[in-house]
Amino acid sequence: MLAVTILGNNSAVPAFDRHPTSQVVTTDGTSFLVDCGEGTQIQMIHYKIRRSKISHIFISHLHGDHYFGLVGLINSFGLLNRQQDLHIFAPSPLQQLIELQLKVADTTLPYNLYFHTIRNEGVLLDEEKFSVKCFHTNHRIECYGFVFAEKKRLRRLLPDKAREFDIPSSFYDRLTHGEDYTKKDGTIIRNEQVTAEGAKGKMYAFCADTKYDESIIPHIENSDMIYHETTYLNNLAERAAARFHSTSSQAAWITKKANVKKLIIGHFSSKYDTLEEFEKEARSVFENTELALEGVTYLV
Repeated sequence: MLAVTILGNNSAVPAFDRHPTSQVVTTDGTSFLVDCGEGTQIQMIHYKIRRSKISHIFISHLHGDHYFGLVGLINSFGLLNRQQDLHIFAPSPLQQLIELQLKVADTTLPYNLYFHTIRNEGVLLDEEKFSVKCFHTNHRIECYGFVFAEKKRLRRLLPDKAREFDIPSSFYDRLTHGEDYTKKDGTIIRNEQVTAEGAKGKMYAFCADTKYDESIIPHIENSDMIYHETTYLNNLAERAAARFHSTSSQAAWITKKANVKKLIIGHFSSKYDTLEEFEKEARSVFENTELALEGVTYLV
């Protein structure tokens, strides 16, 4: 299962009980924190996010509303006597910023903290059941989006077929991994005779701060769900472009052109006290759109 829990859905200034960008992506029991705006750890407590499950943090860029909560979270992990390693993926010079803050406070962490500087598009993590990739977005400073992809599931056993060929149950697990079965008389039972294709893994893309830019489409194409910023409504398209942000309909057009199944929108400007118009404008272009509401978990 791939799921996304929204902790913060606002842009630079917290307002109207909305908080700066942060979300948790969960797959197969592993949780990833994506961006860590001010107040993130308070939101984690409020929405009962298990902090001990988070071993990897991905920071899209170094505007404060996307990482000002990070050093506090790192320090809290230490005060809670965390033992497991913590990996942080981010553009340079985040490592210098965090290490300086820890040094000035004479902080010694009880766990290993690893920084991984993002310099180019490509694979950041490649595990047995999932991968994480990054891609450039068109923002005012160096900025990256992230793609979380479950790998193709194991082949699906057809028990009736397996019994028909007298394959012992002790071999079933190897069948799901794609092996053929050789009988005692040398007859080979091909794997595809007793199994079916495994389910395709789900894919979720976090499109970080960006102006309208179709160059991101190849990276997010055919995703099951994406998050795309919609800082402004359509009547402020010029302001959005000047500030390297997107409007609601622009996010929807990117989604539609990328053949994505579902869009959630966030990073709302603090000039708006209500959000219904964002959803309305986006849905006029791409119907399967939802607001990224804090505390809500979206299944991919």
